[in-house]
Amino acid sequence: MLAGVLAACGNGDSMESFGGRTMGSTYSIKYVRHANLPVPAQVRSEVEKILAEVDKQMSTYRSDSDISRFNELPADRCQTMPASILELIRVGEQLSQQSEGSYDLTVEPLMNLWGFGPQGREEKVPSDAALTEVRQRVGRQHLHIDGHQLCKDAAVEVDFNSIAAGYAVDTIAAKLEAMGIHNYLAEATGELKAAGKKLDGSPWKIALEEPRDDQQVAQRVINVDGYGVSTSGDYRNYFKQDGRRFSHTFDARTGAPVSHALASVTVIHPSALMADGLSTLLLILGPERGWDYAETHNIGAFFVIRADTGFVTRTNQAFERLSSGKTE
Repeated sequence: MLAGVLAACGNGDSMESFGGRTMGSTYSIKYVRHANLPVPAQVRSEVEKILAEVDKQMSTYRSDSDISRFNELPADRCQTMPASILELIRVGEQLSQQSEGSYDLTVEPLMNLWGFGPQGREEKVPSDAALTEVRQRVGRQHLHIDGHQLCKDAAVEVDFNSIAAGYAVDTIAAKLEAMGIHNYLAEATGELKAAGKKLDGSPWKIALEEPRDDQQVAQRVINVDGYGVSTSGDYRNYFKQDGRRFSHTFDARTGAPVSHALASVTVIHPSALMADGLSTLLLILGPERGWDYAETHNIGAFFVIRADTGFVTRTNQAFERLSSGKTE
């Protein structure tokens, strides 16, 4: 994104924006700057420090990251980890328990086997023998935390792609608040959090994308103030074989991509980390189990479901309330 400054009328406030590359994708920050706030270069420096740290700790696409080094360990080994990684392991355990094991941070070997992971080969349906072998290296029950160490009793591999960006956004938002910035929109790899108002006093507006392969089309625009927003979908990363569609969204209980009609889910939550993880969890669970989960746990969710005539949407009361921009 291009950095820009839009001066307000007479009060010295301005709208600042910057962005760049991160975690194999992009990030963008927009915020209202008052005269007594840090200069934009300092804000950018602090944000990029956070993103670099998250990438160094959690990226599975670089061999020197903390989690990649852990993934290379054999069974029955431990590795001292940063507090942030142990936090995400605990969040993953919580989401796994609440989804009866469908959500699992250790599905990376399955994704590689099906051709979707960082070490993926050809996108194709694997043999039963290959699937059986790989499933022996999948399962949250093979992980445990011992003090500051993360340990494994099988050769499991951890993948934080479903929550790392949300964690990064929460960390950036906390840093912005600490620097006195209370009106901002922070986004990384599509996960975002917005608070306060824009320069003209209007709310931050977020466009939810229609699940289409050919182009980006806004399906709905929502107002956000004080919440994280995450959308998970299976409509871009998939392959077809023998007339069947196989997406990159995996149910750890079956060891295979999900096969239901839910195309995408958007979640609004006070935490961008939890919005990130919950949108993935609901997408895995599908249009029925996912809806029941959202209702039971009072999660604001917007479902887009495939139908014979195109797409149908379903949204709950929690989503309607939170997407109005109300913080109460």
